[in-house]
Amino acid sequence: MIKLQLKSDYDSCSFDELSVDEQQLVEKAREATNNSYSPYSKFRVGAAVLLNNGKVVIGANQENAAFPSGLCAERTAVFAAQANFPDQPIRMLAIAAADAHGLRSAPVSPCGSCRQVILQMESRYHQSVEILLSGTSRIYRFHSIKDLLPFSFVDEDLKEERHAEKHE
Repeated sequence: MIKLQLKSDYDSCSFDELSVDEQQLVEKAREATNNSYSPYSKFRVGAAVLLNNGKVVIGANQENAAFPSGLCAERTAVFAAQANFPDQPIRMLAIAAADAHGLRSAPVSPCGSCRQVILQMESRYHQSVEILLSGTSRIYRFHSIKDLLPFSFVDEDLKEERHAEKHE
């Protein structure tokens, strides 16, 4: 047996250490928490995507009494961006969360379903999506969703394998 190790690199920085574009996107994600419909969890999440053409599209989590029918902020933003700008890759995605006390101090991470959707955008456009997980105390910057989703399942995995023919 061989023991292997998995490693993810990311940056931890303050808001002031972000570029102007990153700061603006984080602010949009933070503002988007106000658009959340979360009467059950009271956990408001906002997301903002920056497209290659410079457009910003926001999303907010939307809950439903039939719990599986809701949708996360990240997916509302990504799907809205793709519905309105289908030819535009996503360059960057910022995520922020708030509760009854306001914006969260620690960054929150996207759920597995959201990670898979973001991965599909990277695969579709052959371009990494920079991820900014925003807390008021620190911001984590990931250069690709693959850093948050190791051993991911992508389009390439669906291709048929060619096996060598057996000769007897």
